[in-house]
Amino acid sequence: MLDATMITKKMKLLLQSKILGAVLLVAMLFSVAACTHAPISAARAPDDESVIEDDDEIVAFSENKTDVLSPEWETMLINRNKRRTEYAVVSDQGKKVLHARASASASGLMQKLSIDPLLDSRLTWEWRISRLVESADNHDRASEDAPARIILGFDGNKDELPFVDQIMFETARALTGREIPYATLMYIRARKTPVDTVISNSRTGRVKMIVVATGKDGVGEWRAFSRDIAADYERAFGEQPGRLIAVGVLTDTDNTGETVEAWYRDIQLTPNELRTDLQALDETQ
Repeated sequence: MLDATMITKKMKLLLQSKILGAVLLVAMLFSVAACTHAPISAARAPDDESVIEDDDEIVAFSENKTDVLSPEWETMLINRNKRRTEYAVVSDQGKKVLHARASASASGLMQKLSIDPLLDSRLTWEWRISRLVESADNHDRASEDAPARIILGFDGNKDELPFVDQIMFETARALTGREIPYATLMYIRARKTPVDTVISNSRTGRVKMIVVATGKDGVGEWRAFSRDIAADYERAFGEQPGRLIAVGVLTDTDNTGETVEAWYRDIQLTPNELRTDLQALDETQ
């Protein structure tokens, strides 16, 4: 029988392992490739080495005049040791869209933002996928892949989080040299999980996924989505969101080893009419 000291040691090791896993996930999720030249996974203007400032609007893929991706969209590494997903601007029905191809790979694109999601809370986008990731299960760490994701990073007061989460963020900042989002919300295309299901990441409660489409219905077709990100955040995290500080796209098959393609049209963030009306009513009272 294990004595109390041995049990305590095992619990500490388990806690350390969980924290380390969470740290690596959160740190890598919004880790931007630190290079001034264009990465293989996304073509960019060769003379653009400027520091990208935080924006108050999402840069549209359709605004690209050429196949060169706007510099505001930076490469988001999931793991530096894994193969990167290929991203390119292509023409579709006369308009520029973002094309992603993942083959046992995982990386995304991210744009830094500074937006009040309580004012601009209506997120709209369209995507199309070539196929499902047949062996994916977003509840299972070992097979957690998706053909298409929209990722949102939010700011917040980390000092109010549990001690374990504070350690995670401090360690992540030490590893990356940058502040990590207080909370990350993903909209994902699932294989069989029901729509509107909220899935907590197995490593940390600071990352949540909401299923917006599932099953084979709509595969190969453009599908449009409209979400109230403030309401979704409140449902996922149980509190109002802080500032929206990043938006990203991610097509990944690193866990399952499968191959999938996805196309993304413009991602737009606009005022939510119902929320705006309620705010105007409050101001008159």
